Amino acid sequence: MASAAGSSTGSLILWVAGGLITLCGALTMAELAAMFPRPGGTYVYLREAYGDGVAFVFGWTRLLLIQPAVLGGIAVIFGAYAQALIPLSGLGVRVVAASALVILALANLRSVGLGAAIQNASTAAKVIALIGLAAAAFALGEPAEGGLLGSRVTGSTTASGLGIALIAVLWSYDGWAELLYAAGEVKRPQRTVPAALLIGSLVVVAVYLVVNAAFLYVLALDEVAASELVASDAATRIFGPVGASIVAALVMLSTFGALNGALLGGPRVFFAMARDRVFFARIGAVHPRYQTPYAAIALAALLGVGYVSLRTFEQLVEAFILGIWPFYVLVVAGVFRLRRRRPDLTRPYRTFGYPVVPWVFLLASGAMLVNALVTQPASAAFSFGIVLLGAPVYLIWRTKIAP
Repeated sequence: MASAAGSSTGSLILWVAGGLITLCGALTMAELAAMFPRPGGTYVYLREAYGDGVAFVFGWTRLLLIQPAVLGGIAVIFGAYAQALIPLSGLGVRVVAASALVILALANLRSVGLGAAIQNASTAAKVIALIGLAAAAFALGEPAEGGLLGSRVTGSTTASGLGIALIAVLWSYDGWAELLYAAGEVKRPQRTVPAALLIGSLVVVAVYLVVNAAFLYVLALDEVAASELVASDAATRIFGPVGASIVAALVMLSTFGALNGALLGGPRVFFAMARDRVFFARIGAVHPRYQTPYAAIALAALLGVGYVSLRTFEQLVEAFILGIWPFYVLVVAGVFRLRRRRPDLTRPYRTFGYPVVPWVFLLASGAMLVNALVTQPASAAFSFGIVLLGAPVYLIWRTKIAP
């Protein structure tokens, strides 16, 4: 992001832009979440707006690309920062990453309440810790050494480069949609889900802006652009050598919570598909004692472990965003479609700022996807290829496999 933006101001503007896009998407999807408070989130909304075929293609993409990419990407960060605390080889980093996945899968298999408790505790702790790190940077750092006051990165800045950097921003913000997958298990979802989406999105935007401003307060923009672990480098500048260990623990805490959130929500898509008889019935099984979709959780964790073993973090980020964002576009467009075709449906919450808010999301997302297709054809072809392959698979399922 620092390299693409070319300046500290441009970098922070990217964070604001990504936050606004995210907020527009969340405010729009909240209308569907209130209308259809069932497990499955995006899958359910696509099925209601476009039918079984589009919903199946999303579930197919979620299974083979989106879910394992998000689990693998977050787990890889967890393992990489563990390396700052204990000596680990490249294989050791991947083993730690996979172990975190398995542990959290078992916790979510045990109960929704345990998964939610882990999520609440880790979220509160990491927000406090991140704000603490930012406060320390502003209190103890030397602004003359940092890039917040206007330094630039060596090199040129292009619109396409900014579009590529936006992929990283949207990856960082993406957890807003995970809540929707478990909406059917939330108390009073018609009120709770829209409020959680709005408040959560605003808090995350604010935290990211403060923390990134703190990084730029103590590090020059060239240092940020060249850094592999920018949070560790910033903490080392503030606290000395012990800073790397402090921030490693902080990032591990943060990614542990994010990983738990992905396991709390995402597997509900496979569960909902199985219950709708567009996926293997066994994946819709509910544990007789714990009353959790244990088969779907186990499948998601297994695929995540596979991606941890096979792909780099950058590949996982690109695969995730380019895989899921076309469906976000369809879901947001589905609000227009459902208002026109099914005006009789009860809408406990109606999109704030309609139709401007959803149109902002659609136009920005469309521009980002087109830019990725032009500037990163290999990554886009991999992700879009899996999406498109879902259509013939659906036809085979309906004609040859489904009862």
